[in-house]
Formats: sequence, structure tokens, C-alpha cells
Amino acid sequence: MFSFNTLVSALRSGHWPSLVGAWLHFEVSFMVWLLIGALGVPIAEDFGLSPTQKGLLVSCPLLGGALLRVGVGLVSDRLGAKRTGLYLLGAATGAVLWGWLAASSYLQMLGVGLLMGVAGASFAVALPVASRAYPPAHQGLALGIAASANSGTVLVMFFAPRVSELVGWHGVFGLMAIPLVMTAVLFWLLVQSDEGRLPTVRHQFWWHDLVEMLRRPSAYWLCGLYAVTFGGFVGLCSTLPLFLHDQYGLNVVEAGSVTALCGLLGSAVRPLGGYVADRLGGVVVLGPIFAAIAGLMAGLGQLPSIGWALPILIGAITVMGFGNGVVFQVVSERFPNRIGIASGVIGAAGGFGGFLLPLWLGIMKDLSGTFRPGLWLFATFSLAAAVSVALVLKRTGGGSEPSR
Repeated sequence: MFSFNTLVSALRSGHWPSLVGAWLHFEVSFMVWLLIGALGVPIAEDFGLSPTQKGLLVSCPLLGGALLRVGVGLVSDRLGAKRTGLYLLGAATGAVLWGWLAASSYLQMLGVGLLMGVAGASFAVALPVASRAYPPAHQGLALGIAASANSGTVLVMFFAPRVSELVGWHGVFGLMAIPLVMTAVLFWLLVQSDEGRLPTVRHQFWWHDLVEMLRRPSAYWLCGLYAVTFGGFVGLCSTLPLFLHDQYGLNVVEAGSVTALCGLLGSAVRPLGGYVADRLGGVVVLGPIFAAIAGLMAGLGQLPSIGWALPILIGAITVMGFGNGVVFQVVSERFPNRIGIASGVIGAAGGFGGFLLPLWLGIMKDLSGTFRPGLWLFATFSLAAAVSVALVLKRTGGGSEPSR
């Protein structure tokens, strides 16, 4: 049974400073990753953007993160997560400085967004650091805590719109360099050295690691699941300020506050998802999660009044956050010796799902004049994920890994 003493004992079973360092790395990186989404309303007003252009703008960092996560996962397994993490923080600092000093057109902002994708690749560093610091019995909890740093959504969505009213949206980019530098110092001090922790057997060619993973059907299945849970979480959080502004008339601060609340709840329950999955079995828990997401998103697709839309949004994003913790508990069971590359590949699928969601919402809004088709499409994908989980449970008789 869960208790505070049980939680403390679990945390003491590994190297908790490394877990703190992993959390900090992902926290500040997530702030950078969603910074354009948080400032989407003033940026869109400055450049006079259409719904499709808005969707592409806020999804560019998500695409950059998705593209980089696989490579960063491979580098993390081979060069070490600590060294790789420091490189990523340096690149993210360069991205925000570009946004501060030189981004004066929509095309340049797309370039800034793609470069800011390096922050999204933090996922393939933070999770290996946390995983290697803890024994198998507490993998779900450790990975859930590290990944709960997507609570960076809360900070960036709450503070960025407010600060932009004082210093302008360009100024917010410049100020982001400060927490990035501070985090780099703390990450260097807290995280265990990679020496002696890297795989002793390595293939001559790096792509052999990737090919080995992709030979397993469960890898594709988990990619699809994570594209719904994490893709939904990050995609909705990125586009939510624009959605609430365009659909319900909320101003930039109000929309940012609602998004911050959604991000807070979705991030806070992620460790709980991992903890529950450790005890009940991740696959068993996934079915109800995807069914709930499908139902909530179908309800949001009705575009109800703001009084109904807000609790539906909060509920949907909270369930997605819980699902994120469950999915990665399953990942840690399937790929215990390849957690870096697994985090990269499956995390990339999640980032790509997040990239597609704002983009298709914008395109369908331009084509149909409403957000309904885009929201219903996401509900359909969630329902398909629920069906896939049911099929796996039926085939394996209660949660074993899908056939290889």
C-alpha cells in the first residue's frame, strides 16, 4: 500500500541527486520547448498569421524535438547522458538568444522554433539518467518523477505571457537564457559521472542499436501509444493559448493561466501513473486511460460553452499525463538495457504526435472554419489506441509483452 515512508524508501534506493538533476534538466528544457506556444498569441498578432501558420509556428519546436530525440538517445547510450545533457543545454541557450536578438520575421521564427527542438530532446537524456540511477523495482516511479518535469509547462505558460507584457515577447526569449545556464551548472554538479556506466558491448555501427530495437513489434506499438498520450499532452498545451483565444475570446494571460493549470495537473499525475503501473501492470492500466481520452476529446469536439470546455480540457490533459507515466513504465520493462535509444525513439513518436496535433487543428480550422474536425480526429486516434491495448491483453492473456 502507498505511504509516505514507502515513497521515501523507494527514492533512497537509488542516487537521488541524479534524479534531481534529471528533473531540473527536463523542467527548464520543457519551458524552452513550449515557449513559442506560450507566446503564440502576441507573436501571431505581430506577424498577422492565419490558423495554419499559427499551427505550424507552435508545432515547429515539437517537430525539432521529435527529429532529434532518436539521435540524442543513441548519443546518450554511447557518450553518456551527462555529457549529452550539457551539450543540449548549450544549444538551447543559443536558440533563445537567436529569438531574443535576431528573430524579426515569421520565417526566422520557424527557424528559431526548429532549433528550440533541442530542448525537447532532453527527454532522451533525463530518462536515461533517472533510469540508470534506480533499481528495476522502482523504475516506474523514478521515470515518472523525472518526466513529471513537463511541469515546465506550468511555469512557461503562467509567467511568459505576463512577462511579455512588461518586456515584449523578444525579451522573454532573452530572459530564458538565465535558467538555462543555472541548470547547466546544477546538472553538472548533481548527476553521477557516466564513467563505468556505459554499455560494455557496442556495435561497430551505431545504427545496429536502432535496428535491434525496431525488430521488436512492441516498439511500434509503444510509439503509437505515446504519440497519443504525450503527443496529446504537449500538442494541446502548445496550441491551447491560441485555441482558447480564438474559440472563446480569452486574452493571453487568461489563456496562459488555464494552460498552466492543465500542465500542472498533467505533470503532477505522471509519477502516480508510473507508481500504479509498477503495482498493477502497465498494459492493464492503459485501456481505461485511452477510452477516457477518446471520450473527453469527443466531448470537447462539440465545442461546448467555456464552462464545460474548461473541465473537459483539464480532465483530458490530466488523463494524458497519467498515461505518460504508465506508457514509460511499460517501456522500462521492454527495453531495460536500451533505455536511451528506447527513450529517443518512443519519445520522438510522442513529439511527432505533438507536432501533428496543432498543425492539423490549424489546417482543418482554415478548411472548415471550426476546430471540430481536428478534435474529433484526435478522439478517433485515442479510441484506436484503446482497441490496440484490448487486443494485446486478449492475445497475451493479461498484460505480457506483444509477440516479438
